[in-house]
Amino acid sequence: MKLTFNLKFLFIFLAIFVIEVLIARYVHDSFIRPFGGDVLVVILIYAFFRIFLITNNKRLALGVLIFSFVIEFLQAVHYVDWLGLQDNKFWSIVLGTYFSVYDLLAYFVGYLICLCFND
Repeated sequence: MKLTFNLKFLFIFLAIFVIEVLIARYVHDSFIRPFGGDVLVVILIYAFFRIFLITNNKRLALGVLIFSFVIEFLQAVHYVDWLGLQDNKFWSIVLGTYFSVYDLLAYFVGYLICLCFND
């Protein structure tokens, strides 16, 4: 693993970040916000690491998927409450507050999209 600065992935990260903020603020449906947002968050995290790292891209994508799954499973045991953040709206949204199998599916779709990035 080497350090770098990848402008392409910086732009991808920033674009997805803006889309995520717009979804969070203005989209209140039953598909794009819960599913599309979760697909994009995996790609967002992946793109962030690709800005700075030259590494095995498949392993990185798998690592992001595993991280996403761990966070989702922690939601099943209400870890936001453990951290004392249940009354903080920002952290409750960022960390999530309830477990969903559909979120795991969304993360997997995001992982598959990450595998499509070659360079």
